[in-house]
Amino acid sequence: QVQLVESGGGLVHPGGSLRLSCAASGNILKINAGSWYHQAPGKERELVAGITSGGNTNYADSVKGRFTISRDNGKNTVYLQMNGLKPEDTGVYYCTAEVDTVVAGTERYYTKDYWGKGTLVTVSS
Repeated sequence: QVQLVESGGGLVHPGGSLRLSCAASGNILKINAGSWYHQAPGKERELVAGITSGGNTNYADSVKGRFTISRDNGKNTVYLQMNGLKPEDTGVYYCTAEVDTVVAGTERYYTKDYWGKGTLVTVSS
């Protein structure tokens, strides 16, 4: 099994910055794609940014030019650098990753999507 743990959330003033981390651990062979989702209070979860195994990225229009997604394959970690934060960026941020997961005790693996439990970001003056 694989676990994803987000960190880096907190309270920040409008215009401020935060860097979120999503660390994967467990029976990992390779992390393929990784993504960050945002769930504002009372709203549905929405895709914020994604990154492929080759490093290609995509962003929601609302965060283009402000957020940057990146990855460190050696650390099995996906990051979300958030600059120019706005009150509407407030909410819980979840990471998800498609992981080639090793079957314990074998050389076989399967591919599965995993989700973290989220980290809270509050943008307020």
